[in-house]
Amino acid sequence: MKYVVVLYDGMADYPVPELGGRTPMAVACKPNFDSLGKKGTVGLVRTVPDGMKPGSDVANMSVMGFDPSIYYTGRSPLEAASIGVDLKDTDVTLRCNLVTLSDEENYEDKTMVDYCAGDISTEEAAEIIKSVDERFGSEIFKFYSGVSYRHCLVWDCGTTDLGSMTPPHDISGRVVGEYLSKSENAKPLIQMMKDSYEFLKDHPVNKKRAAEGKRPANSIWLWGEGKRPALSPFEQLYGIKGAVISAVDLLKGIGKCAKMETPEVEGATGYIDTNFEGKARAAVEALKNGCDFAYIHLEAPDECGHRREPENKVKSIEMIDSRVLPIVLDGLEEYDDYKIMILPDHPTPIVTATHAPDPVPFMIYQKSKPHKGVETVNEETAKATGLFLNSGVELMKKFLEV
Repeated sequence: MKYVVVLYDGMADYPVPELGGRTPMAVACKPNFDSLGKKGTVGLVRTVPDGMKPGSDVANMSVMGFDPSIYYTGRSPLEAASIGVDLKDTDVTLRCNLVTLSDEENYEDKTMVDYCAGDISTEEAAEIIKSVDERFGSEIFKFYSGVSYRHCLVWDCGTTDLGSMTPPHDISGRVVGEYLSKSENAKPLIQMMKDSYEFLKDHPVNKKRAAEGKRPANSIWLWGEGKRPALSPFEQLYGIKGAVISAVDLLKGIGKCAKMETPEVEGATGYIDTNFEGKARAAVEALKNGCDFAYIHLEAPDECGHRREPENKVKSIEMIDSRVLPIVLDGLEEYDDYKIMILPDHPTPIVTATHAPDPVPFMIYQKSKPHKGVETVNEETAKATGLFLNSGVELMKKFLEV
């Protein structure tokens, strides 16, 4: 038996006025997904435990069958693991975004123009992070470059008691002042963020980007603090060997910490310009090469939700349907039996541009056990089935029948 999860990050939504009061899932033309839904099991699952923030870290960990209330130690440590940082037990890590802020004189008065600095390239970002580390790094603070706008700060003997270090994608278009932590412990981090603006506004990479009409990466933004993770190996928990295919360090980090394979896919970006076919082929190859389980993470719907791009969110769902699912399903057909599960990790509603903790729709199809499902899969049809699972762990156990 082979198992594949296709995770559309942030796909679930609320009704969108620009889409006639429908959700992107309801509007999107997704014949492959819906064809599986007609022969599969459809329902809702709660992926975010009560009292936890609905981040992609918590939600994906949950969907992958790891109870966040047991295993979660913060977002950034998972990303650090992906980058290859060997954390000490006394280290604290933080996600370091490169962002675009407006140009008011006082940092507190600036607006979060873009949490990803205009999709800055990994190569440009590496130059900036190298400069940031040379300027702000020390025996206590060390910066590591990641992918695109996503990077990491390691704080030797730091603390996670930092008050509220707000994710930048939660405050798009808002003045940042009220979202800066007032904690005494966070003061050196907040000061570093403020100083970074003056340092980066005239950085050569930003001057070049401005000349090309692109947004500058004119500030670092620190958040997602945590300590060294301690995930159990996926194979130890579920008895099968697995692989995680993703463009983002967070998911690769979960995979590496769980001793799963994490193949690199050239051209994987995490947005609608990603190498969809490459991700699908990487999953098929992982199954051929000894893995029984492949987890394909596709970030594009989430990014479109954060950017309030309803048309692109619909487009991203359609692109996954037409460019990922056919390759995956064709690869699975060579096996006597297989199961495929399709779902989002959490909603990223267009109307709020940030994550929500609501339960999400899921679909499970097994080749040898087709049955009557639903005509089309979306938030409402999943709810109408009456099937509700209270955790991602419960969902994974149902999927793997353990």
